[in-house]
Amino acid sequence: MKIADIELGDKPLFLAPMEDVTDPSFRYMCKRFGADVVYTEFISSDGLIRDAWKSRAKLNIAEMERPVGIQIYGHLIEPMVEAARIAESANPDIIDINFGCPVKKVAGKGAGAGMLQNVPGILEITKAVVEAVPDTPVTVKTRLAWSEEQLVLPDGTPFIVDLAERLQDCGIKALTIHGRTRAQMYTGSADWTNIGMVKANPRMCIPIIGNGDITSAEETTQAFERYGVDAVMIGRATFGRPWIFHEIAHPERPLSLDEKVDILKQQVVISIERAAANLQNTLHGKNPELCGIRHVRRHLAATPLFKGIPNYRDTRIAMLRAEKKEEVFDLIEKTREMLKTGCTEDI
Repeated sequence: MKIADIELGDKPLFLAPMEDVTDPSFRYMCKRFGADVVYTEFISSDGLIRDAWKSRAKLNIAEMERPVGIQIYGHLIEPMVEAARIAESANPDIIDINFGCPVKKVAGKGAGAGMLQNVPGILEITKAVVEAVPDTPVTVKTRLAWSEEQLVLPDGTPFIVDLAERLQDCGIKALTIHGRTRAQMYTGSADWTNIGMVKANPRMCIPIIGNGDITSAEETTQAFERYGVDAVMIGRATFGRPWIFHEIAHPERPLSLDEKVDILKQQVVISIERAAANLQNTLHGKNPELCGIRHVRRHLAATPLFKGIPNYRDTRIAMLRAEKKEEVFDLIEKTREMLKTGCTEDI
């Protein structure tokens, strides 16, 4: 599979762009354990053009992450064009447009999945962004439709099949589809049938990347074999589990408990190091250790590895409140010992 001139091999695995999740340390760990493409947290076009430091900080990418995409969102053409040019200055491999985020603070303002109610606007923004950054491949991530009522057009064509053709005509180099409507948010199960219909459309020439409810090697194999997608993007199943890419690509070589715990500790160290290297943190007088801990502790609190230990809720709260590396390491080691001695309980 290729996105423009970027060769990604056969059946690549992508890390989805996620707010407060795909920070630099997490992207690095996912890349290290088998993610073929990673994406930044999604970035507001308004934040970039206003030079908001938190938005600018999200442009911080490293060579070890490549190929890496920067994802931007917005609902107006000119800010999106300017944001794309700013994003391009960070030298990503890909610029991705977010037409899929369902959360109220994004979609409720007409951006993200909110754009699914404004197809002409989607096409105008996409075409303008593609033309604004001719040297960087532009891709799009979206959902099946705004709601169930929109899933099928009056002529019987699935909404996403029609939209995919029109986005391809705008010049995008790949399309990611999450198998839910915006109205569904993250409820129910992802429907891959329409994703497969997009891929089966003989008019489609660009890669189609499927997304939604992928948590295992078996589900990944099914996505490739049953629906024919070119790549699979994994989102929520990566929370606190950057090794999932290894588990999917190499199910015959499972990692041990100690290896997984050590990975989490490495992520803490890298998070602090990346925070220290981020010029935006330095310019705004931020404590690198505290910044790094604040980023990584959400991952630690979410890891499925620690579920089942006694008083897991208390441990999770302690991790979310930790502000020093030593505090975090102490909690991790105590949890390791409980897991190794079989001191667990059903939750």
